[in-house]
Amino acid sequence: MKIVITGALGHIGSKVARLLPTLFPQSKIILVDDFTTNRYPSLFNLPKQGTYTFIEGDILKMDLKSLFSEANAVIHLAAITDATQSFENQEQVEYVNFTTSLRVAEACTAVGAKIFLISSTSVYGTQKSQVDENCTLDELKPQSPYATTKLKEEDMMLDKCHKGDLQGVILRLGTIFGTSPGMRFHTAINKFCWQAVMGTPLTVWKTAYDQKRPYLDLIDAIRVMEFFLKSDKFDGRVYNVVTLNATVREVIDSIKTFIPDLKVDFVDSRIMNQLSYEVLNTRLDEQGFIFKGDLEQGIKDTISLLQQATPRNYTI
Repeated sequence: MKIVITGALGHIGSKVARLLPTLFPQSKIILVDDFTTNRYPSLFNLPKQGTYTFIEGDILKMDLKSLFSEANAVIHLAAITDATQSFENQEQVEYVNFTTSLRVAEACTAVGAKIFLISSTSVYGTQKSQVDENCTLDELKPQSPYATTKLKEEDMMLDKCHKGDLQGVILRLGTIFGTSPGMRFHTAINKFCWQAVMGTPLTVWKTAYDQKRPYLDLIDAIRVMEFFLKSDKFDGRVYNVVTLNATVREVIDSIKTFIPDLKVDFVDSRIMNQLSYEVLNTRLDEQGFIFKGDLEQGIKDTISLLQQATPRNYTI
């Protein structure tokens, strides 16, 4: 099996790359990244049982048909991912994210490779108390340029799949938590763990403390990809991928299990979404997929990793 990962050095890709050789022995794994985020350590200590090829390049400029030739699947992770910052560079986010997804989809169509288009539960925006994949386009209310562009990418791919030109699935991922060589710390749980370990107060929006949001254990994200690759159910549909829905209060209480003396600063700030809602995995539930991720374990692993570099261990 040949699998191509775009954005391979990021939070998700760097973990996927390390687990694929175990899940699919003898697979050839092509890692593609442009080093925009300088995650060089993501290439360190790759498993010896894997057959890896790393290609540095820009998806907007590469010959993707040649790159994807004979590939069984493409896991398309390459994107500008910071939803909050997307307000400041809206045109760039829309152009880069949509155009790269379009080019990847067109190349997959040309060579017959299947595609995982990675989307986000942020496309739901302001919603009722519970939402699932059966929401109509009119009901989706994305609250950031990043989320709006993700919805545009979904529409493009759904059109190609429904025409029979392309085989793939769209995965709407919850906010990722869990460790990886290329992990990032601007998302809620990872950011809170960082602040707690470094001894700085956790900054929490007053209006968000008891709002529920969808979170995804990185291991569950990879297990879902494994599920589709092994079952070959690339049916051209959207799937929510969420380990649990939790409030900020619940997340912080879990962190307090390991760092009881953490402090919280409540701040006034405009947030993109003022409503609390839960995202349901209706379609994966129908497929019999069982989520096994664990919030407390993910927090424990992240804190343990960060504590190796805590300032308290050094004298300056």
